[in-house]
Amino acid sequence: MAKLSSSSLSSSPPPSSSPSTSPSHQKVKVFGVDVQLIRTFLKIIILICIAGAAISSRLFSVIRFESIIHEFDPWFNFRATKYLVSHSFYEFLNWFDDRTWYPLGRVTGGTLYPGLMVTSGLIWHVLRDWMKLPVDIRNICVMLAPVFSGLTAIFTYFLTKEMKDSNAGLLAAIFMGIAPGYISRSVAGSYDNEAIAITLLMATFYFWIKSMKIGSVFYATVTALFYFYMVSAWGGYVFITNLIPLHVFVLLLMGRYNPKLYAAYTTWYALGTLASMQIPFVGFLPIRSNDHMAALGVFGLLQLVAFGDYVKSKVPSTQFRSFLIVSLALIFIVGIGALFGLTAMGWIAPWTGRFYSLWDTNYAKIHIPIIASVSEHQPTAWPAFFFDTSMLIWLFPAGIFLCFQELRDEHVFVIIYSVLCSYFAGVMVRLMLTLTPVICIAGAITLSKLFDVYLNVMDIFTEPVGVSNAGPTKANNAGNKKASTSLPIAQLLSKLVVLLTFAFYLFYFILHCTWVTSNAYSSPSVVLATKNPDGSQHIIDDYREAYYWLRMNTPEDAKVMAWWDYGYQIGGMADRTTLVDNNTWNNTHIATVGKAMSSSEEVSYEILRQHDVDYVLVIFGGLLGYSGDDINKFLWMVRIAEGIWPDEIKERDFFTDRGEYKMDKDASKAMKNSLMYKMSYYRFAELFGGRDGVDRVRNQQIPANDPPQLNVVDEVFTSENWIVRIYKVKDLDNVGRDLLSANKFDKLKTKKNRSLKRPKLPIRE
Repeated sequence: MAKLSSSSLSSSPPPSSSPSTSPSHQKVKVFGVDVQLIRTFLKIIILICIAGAAISSRLFSVIRFESIIHEFDPWFNFRATKYLVSHSFYEFLNWFDDRTWYPLGRVTGGTLYPGLMVTSGLIWHVLRDWMKLPVDIRNICVMLAPVFSGLTAIFTYFLTKEMKDSNAGLLAAIFMGIAPGYISRSVAGSYDNEAIAITLLMATFYFWIKSMKIGSVFYATVTALFYFYMVSAWGGYVFITNLIPLHVFVLLLMGRYNPKLYAAYTTWYALGTLASMQIPFVGFLPIRSNDHMAALGVFGLLQLVAFGDYVKSKVPSTQFRSFLIVSLALIFIVGIGALFGLTAMGWIAPWTGRFYSLWDTNYAKIHIPIIASVSEHQPTAWPAFFFDTSMLIWLFPAGIFLCFQELRDEHVFVIIYSVLCSYFAGVMVRLMLTLTPVICIAGAITLSKLFDVYLNVMDIFTEPVGVSNAGPTKANNAGNKKASTSLPIAQLLSKLVVLLTFAFYLFYFILHCTWVTSNAYSSPSVVLATKNPDGSQHIIDDYREAYYWLRMNTPEDAKVMAWWDYGYQIGGMADRTTLVDNNTWNNTHIATVGKAMSSSEEVSYEILRQHDVDYVLVIFGGLLGYSGDDINKFLWMVRIAEGIWPDEIKERDFFTDRGEYKMDKDASKAMKNSLMYKMSYYRFAELFGGRDGVDRVRNQQIPANDPPQLNVVDEVFTSENWIVRIYKVKDLDNVGRDLLSANKFDKLKTKKNRSLKRPKLPIRE
């Protein structure tokens, strides 16, 4: 190798005649150490620091409150993880949970994505069994999202490096590490599927780009493995399932087919699809669902393109053109016909309501109100883009423009990714999470390109300003000398101004991300915080107070009815059986709860008795001004119930004659008679000394001369700030015939006697 290098150097032209021979080909050393080695070492140190910053920026919730699981869905994930570490994996996959969706139960092991629980369980076993560290599974669940956010930043570095260079990669890693759009779903305690899913998303995309660029079967296999991990962790894997095929399809339309693309996609699709089908909840969906047909169609198209490429090399161009036109027309007609035919026959599952709600923003409100009722499924307001990404949102289009300028295959991927996610993030708030990575990548490309230009000051002095190829004349020689000394200074100053401006932007970006993270995204939903008049923090702990009361003061087999939002928390903290929870798999069962809440006591009591309900829990924020209460969610309960019983429940009955949503003296008769209204405002006016009560959320006065009266439930618990109120359902003998009709009373009495004679079944694990 040494002889080869010396001969090559000796035969090459002199340095002045060719820029290819430069000192960069020679190893430059500093204190005897290769510069490239120093750069690599510095990059590793920087990436470690970025990962540390990503982790530490997500710990505000633990520092300000305590190590606790946040929100709603994470409480089910935590409960499932505890079951996994105390049982075998086989028992976990076959777990039937009879403490939820009473009396139906839930086949939990077959209706969840187990990747999150398995990841936490493996970490727990490694730390506890192999390393002998007495770590609690709760702390692992709390800290999982921050740790994986550090890995996300590292994979973002590698992905962006494939787009431009390592400088852009480091900037993208920094942005991804502290961007609020990602922190919102990855703070400590946010133990949801997205905690690891975004890491797997970036890893899958990186290895896909790597395998596509070099045609490596090995990297394509790694892509399939990370895709399998993604499928096991989050239902958002469908985004990958459609984005990669779309990328390949666009490349084919651009005439960029090559054997590397064939090897990468074929390997990924074959291995990834087979692996994903091993997840019980996914099963045969990859070959029997319209959500996955794009990947299958592109796989088949790629085989035909490869075959056509082979035919092209064997036949004349004129015959090949005819062959190509006929083949494409035939394939298109047969493919579309087969898709519609198999869908009509039931072999392929049609598009789901969630898919239609992405393209028609009004679809869910009309057809699936339970989806539209979730705040995360609402359209995104414009300020949210600036709130979650700060200055990156206006650097984002510039980065996409730079990708268009080069338009390599990997740049096409970023462009497609950005277009799709920009639309989806505008349709649904929660999809801002998938847009944030590409915003960070595009913003990093923009800043890196800008720094490449404005940090390079050597180009100012490479050629005297004002000197033409023919050389200066005597007349303008003095002017050229003056310009050659003044203009470089002006250029230096202009570059300095631009660099200082963007340095300020970056500094402000860090301040913005820190403020948003610490104030907006680090408060657990079960623990509320407010400010005292002296500025000190006041903790409102009504949720945990109520759940602890349920756990300690009710029988273990007590059934609790509440709106589905609180099902996971009741099951996780109170450990009591619930009728509905956040899984929302049975719309009719949820509508039944909505009907009970929105009906009169007579109708509601019949539903409560039919479902063996012992306690009813409602959330009321009128006293404290807590806007996330059940009265504000009440119309969604009415709409969902109306979808099943349109003749019995009508939304318009709960509005005043002028179409207003009122709780005061002008409230409609249906509103005042509903069980939700009575349980929320029961004894509320007593707090105001006989005067009208003031609902601080809706800014309305609740009349004290006509207080709600309850006949079928008894108040047994109200939290300190009246946020959580729990009522015990009265026994049938205590309700009597005064409230219920004779037929309903006798019917429920007969059902009660039969239930007393029926032996109790053993509880299934």
